[in-house]
Amino acid sequence: MPKPVSKTHNSNSSSGAAGRFPGFGLNVDDDLVSSVVPPVTVVLEGRSICQRISLDKHGSYQSLAMALRQMFVDGADLTSETEDLDLSNAIPGHLIAYEDMEHDLLLAGDLTWK
Repeated sequence: MPKPVSKTHNSNSSSGAAGRFPGFGLNVDDDLVSSVVPPVTVVLEGRSICQRISLDKHGSYQSLAMALRQMFVDGADLTSETEDLDLSNAIPGHLIAYEDMEHDLLLAGDLTWK
């Protein structure tokens, strides 16, 4: 069974692009979003050092998968692997999961990016 990679949930995630917050009708730019949405801590099971990643810098799960692969896979060459890369194969042998505000462990990618 693959080992989970967990992302500690610090706040609600954002789409990363300048956009709208649903229900509020507010247009925000990237600088405002990055000042409001803190980076999340990414923990790879079996490693003692964590990484931080800003979800607002990514516009899709594929972009996040590429960033995670660059962080955790030694010698990752993304030029030839970007078409089929997603969260299920971003880090071989691991699942991408996150802990929500109720401390439940959920698989990343089950919900739409926004």
